[in-house]
Amino acid sequence: MPPNVPSRRLTATLWLVLLAALPAAAQQETAANRARLVAAYPDVLERADGDTLIWRDGTRTPFSDGRAKKPFATWLSEPDLDDIFAIPYPTGEPSAPAKDSDPGRARPAALFDKMYGDCRKGEVEQHLTTVHWLPSRTNQRLRVTRINGVDKKLAAISAELDALPARFDAFLVPAAGTYACRVIAGTDRPSAHGPGIAIDIALKHSHYWRWSKTSAAGAIAWRNDIPYEIVRIFEKHGFIWGGRWYHYDTMHFEYRPELLPPG
Repeated sequence: MPPNVPSRRLTATLWLVLLAALPAAAQQETAANRARLVAAYPDVLERADGDTLIWRDGTRTPFSDGRAKKPFATWLSEPDLDDIFAIPYPTGEPSAPAKDSDPGRARPAALFDKMYGDCRKGEVEQHLTTVHWLPSRTNQRLRVTRINGVDKKLAAISAELDALPARFDAFLVPAAGTYACRVIAGTDRPSAHGPGIAIDIALKHSHYWRWSKTSAAGAIAWRNDIPYEIVRIFEKHGFIWGGRWYHYDTMHFEYRPELLPPG
């Protein structure tokens, strides 16, 4: 037998072992993501039971709609609960995202309408409360939901931002808005402002992908002026940042703790 045959057999065996391990690894990742979702919203979610999300009121919601590897447009417009985790959310110093890397832009109605209510049906207003934004610098009052303690999280963010040096005022005073029952510009999809979980800041110093010129190949050039000191405080309290999206919206933050790493 040629001397290289055993090594070929060994390589083939290792390859088969790796192939066999992939489905199990994928299943473990899916289970871990589902557990993260439950852990992120303990007030309203009870547990993951296999492929089913169990709410504290007994409601059962499937995690998957059975469609894997959706095209980007479908992932965005018709996400299931598992699609929330299809694109990992990055942390650390901001940098230009990869094409169509928009972690958090998939917002399944089966989760968010059930959790916060549908503002178009008048289900959100009853849960709104007022947060005093940067109280030592402005008397601005912002309306956000009480559900999942979003109001308390935003109040904690406000307190930390209020302690920043005055050079950050241009990005923080005034805030550009919170609750608004509307769709996302250029779409028929509900905005994250509808459930009362989002805030926009620094309108005069923000960048938005729809305002950007694209290259001849259709690529979007990433732009950002929001200081990382501000981003880091929001993320610390469970808010993701639209500046980490390929289709960026640097003024935008929304409460999505399931996407951020623990701690």
